[in-house]
Amino acid sequence: MRVKDIEYEQFKKYVSCEGVCLKIGPFVVNVRSSFPLVAENIYQLYADFIIELNSEFADFYVCVKPPAGLRRWFRPQCLFSFDGFIPFKPLPANHAFVFFEWGLNWCIAQFAHQFLIIHSAVLEKNGKAVILPGMPGAGKSTLCAALALDGWRLLSDEFALFNPEDKSLTPIPRPVSLKNESVNIIKQRQDNIIFGPLVENTHKGTIALMKPVTSYVDASAEVACPAWIIFPEYQPDAESSLLPLSKGEGFMEVKKNCFNYDVLGERGFRSLGELLNLAECYNFSYSNLDEALNIFNQLALEK
Repeated sequence: MRVKDIEYEQFKKYVSCEGVCLKIGPFVVNVRSSFPLVAENIYQLYADFIIELNSEFADFYVCVKPPAGLRRWFRPQCLFSFDGFIPFKPLPANHAFVFFEWGLNWCIAQFAHQFLIIHSAVLEKNGKAVILPGMPGAGKSTLCAALALDGWRLLSDEFALFNPEDKSLTPIPRPVSLKNESVNIIKQRQDNIIFGPLVENTHKGTIALMKPVTSYVDASAEVACPAWIIFPEYQPDAESSLLPLSKGEGFMEVKKNCFNYDVLGERGFRSLGELLNLAECYNFSYSNLDEALNIFNQLALEK
């Protein structure tokens, strides 16, 4: 059963009481919240995801709840908890849903050590996947959203989950997080894109999340083979430029974007080496999304 198969009022009741278990990529996430904003956004943006009611197992039990005391009335706030542990300071109550998204990112980065975890977008075309590591402001999510709307299968906007056992990338196609001017840039590219509401005044600016295409969610069990690691950088008025990197340079740059390289120790070193053996590395600068898409589509044809 999918989220959209449940009547909304019933879904909201489950979320506010015992929680609902969402199948998100390789993980089962039990999410509970008394904030209607959380239920509303999950119902809209996770509509195509498999849901389990009254499940006895989840990888992550998360909750977004108001803090205790008078503050909940005079200055409404929200807290994120994982298995009863509260890892972050409270945020304004209108950030409740994005707090769920950020908190789930933290859970995966902290505990999914069966994978080498890289902070990057991941997309696939013709059976080959591109990994797009990027620091904030590099244009990673904007490029990811544009590629996902142009026929590239979205595996993730946040994580490359590299499995060293079979040398594959595991999908986790959640909503794509866009911020500030990127929201309107992507909205203007197609008429049928579904976005959640704008969330203003976050520490990242104004945020909106783009619903993943149904077919990408349906393909969550289909792993992909890494073929390219491309480091994007948005540069105003720059011509698009794709420049190769050596394996050594690529290794060091990817390492900077790994969440658990040090945690994995020797296994992390071997896993990253195996990934670099499979993928070609490039630096990519761009200012025009259409030019960028042409370059990526040509790359997919040549591989």
